[in-house]
Amino acid sequence: MITRRKSKEIQVGNLRIGGNNPIRIQTMANTDTNDIEASVAQAKRCLDAGTELLRYTTQGTKEAENLGKIKEALRTEGIDLPLVADIHFNANVAEVAAQLVEKVRINPGNFVTGKHGDYTDEEWDDELRRIREKLHTLLSICKDKGTAIRIGVNHGSLSPRIMSRYGNTPLGLATSCMEFIEMCEQEGFTNLILSVKASNTRVMIYAVRLLVQMMDAKGKNYPLHLGVTEAGSDDEGRIKSAVGIGTLLHDGIGDTIRVSLSEAPEAEIPVARKLVDYIESQRTSYSPSVLGGVPKGQGGANTQLKTEYSRRKCSSIDKIGGDNPVVVIANTQLNTLLKPDYTADEIMALEGNIAIVEDLSNFNELLKTDKPIILKKHFELDDLETLQIHAAAFFGPYLIDGLIDGIWLTNKSEVITAEQVNNIAFEILQSSRCRISKTEYTSCPSCGRTKFDLPRVVRQVKEATQGFVGLKIAVMGCIVNGPGEMADADFGYIGAGMGKVSLYKGKECVMKNIPEEEAIDKLLELINSSKLTQN
Repeated sequence: MITRRKSKEIQVGNLRIGGNNPIRIQTMANTDTNDIEASVAQAKRCLDAGTELLRYTTQGTKEAENLGKIKEALRTEGIDLPLVADIHFNANVAEVAAQLVEKVRINPGNFVTGKHGDYTDEEWDDELRRIREKLHTLLSICKDKGTAIRIGVNHGSLSPRIMSRYGNTPLGLATSCMEFIEMCEQEGFTNLILSVKASNTRVMIYAVRLLVQMMDAKGKNYPLHLGVTEAGSDDEGRIKSAVGIGTLLHDGIGDTIRVSLSEAPEAEIPVARKLVDYIESQRTSYSPSVLGGVPKGQGGANTQLKTEYSRRKCSSIDKIGGDNPVVVIANTQLNTLLKPDYTADEIMALEGNIAIVEDLSNFNELLKTDKPIILKKHFELDDLETLQIHAAAFFGPYLIDGLIDGIWLTNKSEVITAEQVNNIAFEILQSSRCRISKTEYTSCPSCGRTKFDLPRVVRQVKEATQGFVGLKIAVMGCIVNGPGEMADADFGYIGAGMGKVSLYKGKECVMKNIPEEEAIDKLLELINSSKLTQN
């Protein structure tokens, strides 16, 4: 049985989060916050799709004030949807927004007051003092107005101070969040939600687990918002989100979620709902209650969850186990670009030397053996999206924790093909960082800062670059999140303004302000001239 971590209940407008409340689903608008009419219309569509909170980009004071107008327009129509202001760079804007909406999201990486480079202990403490001074007014307003705060730490925007000591690591993410928790508590403010996000599922999962450990050690239990940031679109975005969020929900961790897709915000909500519903269906039937000998989601047992990747040690049988990549099994051989490693007949011929697991009741005993483990799961689903989400959420925890050596996904359906099932299996391995078999894409979900049609551009970039197996390519809507959130990408396509694009190789901007109509050709030239190309 999966037992959900008991968190502190907080209030966001009329919505209660944490405690015994359901896992809440939210999204973020991609309209220009200055366009009141469009923003209100999208809020209605998101509400109809099932969102329970809605976040808006809030670059400046004007946008913050317009949030008040959006809220007023919605309330005039009897819509009491809690609104969230997303603050970047200008921390003072949060003070305006906090007086108008139900929650503000602040990024610790934007409260930078010090230097780049190494810090002495004295310099470290001095910067924390300056940050707390900057927070004081905001916290006072939030206490007075009953406004909640989300401390939202992102992998790509850690402060130079945190980077100097921890690097761009899960520990750095968790530490940054804990610092802000303690500063808020020092000011007597506890109406907090926490999030630590990354586009890399392992980094995101391990950071959240570390944060839970740190909170448990100090008797804190704030609610957690979960998401794989910049997850992408289409199959990749859905599967990556289900692996990352689903693994933590299986841990019993998480009070609210967002699936970040490079699509309309309305499209995110049904995906999130399917994921939450699937996890809820497993709370009484999911077995085992332990993975790797570690109790999952049972009170203080969260402190034992793995926070760095390691593969279970076992013998190598044929090309399975040992140091071999995690394998994919299909019932029959397929004439597809991504071919399964073994058919049913081939894998069954190895039975006795390997463990093929369908009944999870003896899984923990198998972990103590030297046998490679193949995990098999059968579904009977006719909806492709649902199969992607359920399969990714099922296999994800075992892959993230390095416990299995192969996955065998089957599905009985008249409309979903064996090829599609096979592609899902490979995508699950890629999303869990266990095996890279194609080009990997990171793309933001778009917001009011984006100055081009991001879903269209993502499709175009994918079509042009899908042959570069193993390369990581990022497509980001603006400079705010772009360079940071594409931290581990080989190449980046970043919106630089209306009709303009900047191209990155690694973290270095190599072409600035290219006309959008030329950008993909220039990107291809850049990739083809690189030694990283694996076409």
